[in-house]
Amino acid sequence: MTWLGPEEWQAVALSLKVSIWASLVTLPFGIFTAYALARWQFPGKQVVNGLVHLPLILPPVVTGYLLLLTFGPQAGLGGFLQQFGISFAFRWTGAALAAAIMGFPLMVRAIRLSIEAVDPKLEQAAATLGANPFWAFATVTLPLILPGILAGVILAFAKAMGEFGATITFVSNIPGQTQTLPSAIYAFLQVPGGESAALRLVGISVAVAMGALILSEVLARRAARRLGGL
Repeated sequence: MTWLGPEEWQAVALSLKVSIWASLVTLPFGIFTAYALARWQFPGKQVVNGLVHLPLILPPVVTGYLLLLTFGPQAGLGGFLQQFGISFAFRWTGAALAAAIMGFPLMVRAIRLSIEAVDPKLEQAAATLGANPFWAFATVTLPLILPGILAGVILAFAKAMGEFGATITFVSNIPGQTQTLPSAIYAFLQVPGGESAALRLVGISVAVAMGALILSEVLARRAARRLGGL
């Protein structure tokens, strides 16, 4: 990375930080949501499913604006959280929140498809042996859906790395604080002579995205091979 300038390096480091936090923090919620949509029947299930996938349909700028209305300094929830020292607007934590929301549908969909591929009778068999629902899920279903979980995390990570519209609307484009890779590329393209820096960041974005996809494929195959040998 020595061929990157300080501002470029900051954008790369911040993007990795935001993407890792966005994908890991949402993972427990993604697993729970995917399981609920795949296994449970409850009133309003289709509404929940629609809300989960809404960020994929809405323009990213709209998602960012809704986040600003909800978690902004003058918003009710945002002002309430600030009393406890929690702030999202115009901070890297807000960029992580925006990236998490945009990547959450991809994570849920990948995990849900894996859960639906597992025969529910396996969990029922565990229950007949005395396992409670949580233990049956942890010992039977969770190992079987590991490839889907890995795929969901990688997809959410890759989406977070490329998120632009919601992020720049919610947390702006502040170098060193909220300027992620896409925001930095956009900023460099707006100034004369910034094309070379933008091109370097484009190359890094492509390399990280390809690396993430290859890693997810390798991990998923290893998990499937390990499970096949059980």
